[in-house]
Amino acid sequence: MSTPIKALFNWSSGKDSALALYKILQNPDYKIECLLTSVNEKYQRISMHGVRVQLLEAQAKSLALPLKIMQVPEMPTMEVYENVMTETLNELKNDGITHSVFGDIFLEDLRKYREDQLTKIGFKGIFPIWKIPTKELIQEFIQLGFKTIVVCVSERYLDKSFVGRVIDQDFINDLPENVDVCGENGEFHTFTFDGPIFSEPIDFEIGEIVYRKYEKPKTDTSSNTACDTSASDAFDFGFWYCDLIGK
Repeated sequence: MSTPIKALFNWSSGKDSALALYKILQNPDYKIECLLTSVNEKYQRISMHGVRVQLLEAQAKSLALPLKIMQVPEMPTMEVYENVMTETLNELKNDGITHSVFGDIFLEDLRKYREDQLTKIGFKGIFPIWKIPTKELIQEFIQLGFKTIVVCVSERYLDKSFVGRVIDQDFINDLPENVDVCGENGEFHTFTFDGPIFSEPIDFEIGEIVYRKYEKPKTDTSSNTACDTSASDAFDFGFWYCDLIGK
């Protein structure tokens, strides 16, 4: 029997990450050595998702996986983000990690960007849920017993009423036709708090709902790709966030 390939998992804390991790953990060819998450160094919250580091750490503990936090500025240029990522991956490469796992589904340009950057460092990308229809993915996610709450919505696609809701069939039915059911175009982001890969549910309470609008960068060298959202959505519109408070 061959030795499993050492890989890191790019963990966003949301549903696509959770389902992709579920699938890669079932593959004996790979061994997940750690979770890697980018965090806004100013606010100590997960990039784009706005989830507190305390809850991220609770997820990692329940998943029984080491957590590697990558601190990034609030509005990094692409160059700054790539430098931080390169430094982080080179550190992990020294530990024998050669592959990087993502929960991307169908954004071709995002996958190409990731693979191009990984190639420069000598890494390879793995995409466990790539090209699986999102309507199938969300149903599988729910049927497996995962539970996730919407922590951020883009006002371009959804109004305030959608943030703070747990994703279930009613939520899916309420989504406008132009919104992907997995939010793959950056329509919404989630925090997964229970499911088959967790040893125990993440305990939290819902805090305040806040609105934030980001100033559009003067150049197009932004962190759109880095922040796990579509380029067209990142700065032209505001976002509603639901704060989650760990217990």
